[in-house]
Amino acid sequence: MLKKRGQKGFTLIELLIVIAIIGILAAIAIPMYKSQTIKAKLTEVTNSMSNVASAVASYYQENNTFPDATDKDGIRDSLGVALPDDANTRIADMDVVDGVVTAQVGNIDSVVNGFNLLMTPSTDAQGAVTWSWSGTVPPAYIPKR
Repeated sequence: MLKKRGQKGFTLIELLIVIAIIGILAAIAIPMYKSQTIKAKLTEVTNSMSNVASAVASYYQENNTFPDATDKDGIRDSLGVALPDDANTRIADMDVVDGVVTAQVGNIDSVVNGFNLLMTPSTDAQGAVTWSWSGTVPPAYIPKR
């Protein structure tokens, strides 16, 4: 009496379903990964801007007026904040005009390169300075804090 052996392995349809599921997951994950990578690289820019904003707020508290610093050297000389100077920095340019800190983004991705991030100050009756983010970068990359 011969016993029939069961087949081993996967059918073609099972393999096609697995490949389709992997393709769908990749189609969703890759753009999300790219977006998160850009946001992570923008952190260098936003951290530098926050340091400059703190110096601008200190200047305002001492002088009751906002400073003007037209370039990275001016920011270093008048506010005492050093910014990265090498060609690989993610900050193409930065300035402060009437307290507004503006940074031009560079060396990150074509989605954000050449666009600006702005931190705009506002003061209340007691002289406290608060900041709001805006800019020409796509809205998904503007910080929410």
